[in-house]
Amino acid sequence: MSESSLYLRAAQELRGNPGQWDAYESQGHCVVLAGPGSGKTKTLTIKLARLLTEDIEAPRGVACITYNNECARELENRLEALGIEPGKRIYIGTVHSFSLTQIVLPYAKLAGMGLPDEFCVATRTERSRALERAFNRTIGGPDNPQGWDFRMGNYRRSILNRNSEEWRSSDPALARLTEAFEEELRAMGRIDFDDMPLLAVRALREHEWLQRAILAKYPVLVVDEYQDLGRALHRIVMGLCFSAGMRLFAVGDADQSIYGFTGAHPELLQQLSERDDVERVHLRLNYRCGSRIVTASSYALGEDRDYEAAEGAEEGTIYFHPRPGGYEQHAAYLFATLLPEIQARLPDLHPGDIAILYPAAWIGNAVADAAQNHGIPTIRTDGNSLYPRSSRLMRWLEQCAQWCCGGWQTGTPRFNRIANEGKRLFAEGLQSDDEYLAFQRQLLTTLWSRRDATLALGDWLNDLNNAVIEPLITVCRSMQDEGETIASFIERASAGDCQGMKLGDFAGQGEGSDRIKLSTLHSSKGREFKVVIMFAMDEGRIPRPNSGPRELVESRRLFYVGFTRAKDELHMMYSAHRPSRFVAEVQARLDAA
Repeated sequence: MSESSLYLRAAQELRGNPGQWDAYESQGHCVVLAGPGSGKTKTLTIKLARLLTEDIEAPRGVACITYNNECARELENRLEALGIEPGKRIYIGTVHSFSLTQIVLPYAKLAGMGLPDEFCVATRTERSRALERAFNRTIGGPDNPQGWDFRMGNYRRSILNRNSEEWRSSDPALARLTEAFEEELRAMGRIDFDDMPLLAVRALREHEWLQRAILAKYPVLVVDEYQDLGRALHRIVMGLCFSAGMRLFAVGDADQSIYGFTGAHPELLQQLSERDDVERVHLRLNYRCGSRIVTASSYALGEDRDYEAAEGAEEGTIYFHPRPGGYEQHAAYLFATLLPEIQARLPDLHPGDIAILYPAAWIGNAVADAAQNHGIPTIRTDGNSLYPRSSRLMRWLEQCAQWCCGGWQTGTPRFNRIANEGKRLFAEGLQSDDEYLAFQRQLLTTLWSRRDATLALGDWLNDLNNAVIEPLITVCRSMQDEGETIASFIERASAGDCQGMKLGDFAGQGEGSDRIKLSTLHSSKGREFKVVIMFAMDEGRIPRPNSGPRELVESRRLFYVGFTRAKDELHMMYSAHRPSRFVAEVQARLDAA
């Protein structure tokens, strides 16, 4: 089936939803305000396919900015299902990756960004060293320099104009620390992740020719999860779309803005949607959640919304589980009693359809320990996961492991897809067709000779790193931090806490594995499960103690995000003596209904 017929067939599925169809048919700037489970990713994917097929002539393409690498991967998978190969005429990546690969790396010298000729992205170790030296120069004292890192990051992301009075006077100590830190990085020939969008913003503001260069390559800019992407991205959008003339297609939901601590400002999405030159589309139908869960979600949010369950949706059920004791006892009850009850009620339920969500990663330790005690396989996607889930390289290695453990026979994943994703990862080192073919051959040779799930993971990683990864990372300036990530994991797998782990164990840690998912509420965003268990829904955990008005609103949104991950069953677990005020309110309103 041709690319166009695949996407046109998929487009017909949007006709029954007026909002989705309006978004698909939009011709100018368009902002789609999409509630939970509203089919926004499906709409976005089909819209991207139409743009590439009908609206934009080759070789020009589309730039699509996502919140994280997992979102990017999901879009790539969906586009591939429509016959569109990621990486040809479409760029999909985070705002940091877009800034680095499309603006900073190619134009740093021409735009006079003040960077060394051969700058690289700082590793975590290099960054810590630069911060320590900057701290000693500007502040000093007994404080741990790393304790200032979070505040410095917020300051950098919040005030973009370094020449403004606001920058100098809002917090002079942080301003001095930031400037000294960046000086230390530059002396090392390095930039960090916060630098990437900040450098891009300044360059675009100062050079109209740079705006035109980006426009020539990408006449359309697509942004997913707009509410989470912060001031730098908003400035980039304002410059490229409303000054240079790029066409904007943005999707977001201010009610799901939960990253205020990283500089998210949901009001920017609202301001954008209210512009006279922007078409605004609402997606109100919830295709994910049962009707009772949809109704109760407004109670969770604390504000009435006009969302409706899709026609024919199941009712869905909400359960409340007040428990005595501490989290170890709660987790033991979860696996010994609650899960067997759920599985007896839903005999066709797969473990991968169940998620256990909690407010903080350390709480997940009690859940993970209880699961292990009961012999129940799980996968963690929080800050205490086996390796950083945000790492593009580690997620690619998962695919390589899955191929070696049987994917070479089943075609899941396909080797061509693995090779193409590797090509995007190591793009700086694979500039020519000959370089890519050599990479492809070396990768196939290395993986083919290691098709054994019983291989020691440390040995497999070492072999693949030496033969394929390390030679490329050394020439890929954007991948230096990833090099540190794999080196650390090889050490753990060879002689650390993961010693003895087999390749098959590693392959089974992928997102497609049929294991119960353990996740923080933050990390659950964008996902859906048949059964969701919200664990440790206690006052003092959500919201946190002494939360101000802004923190309370964001805690509400976080609770709402967890609430709306569930399709069929939603379970609230909490300490009997201190339920979260959010849980108590939902229960009271359901009882009164």
